[in-house]
Amino acid sequence: MTLFEKIIAREIPARIEHEDDHYIVIHDISPQAPVHVLVIPKRVIPTLNDVTPSDRELVGGLFTTAA
Repeated sequence: MTLFEKIIAREIPARIEHEDDHYIVIHDISPQAPVHVLVIPKRVIPTLNDVTPSDRELVGGLFTTAA
């Protein structure tokens, strides 16, 4: 299980900024900017090579969630 999966499962604490059915947004523990959050899809996509055309809506949603 990855670090992000453990955060989603609440096995590792995180400061959550936003959460819905598809994404969790957490504050970075070592921010490099005044506002530095991570937008994480709840469905695991291990690498960019694993993104498929069916992931179009999920990947696009990362940007609208970040905005």
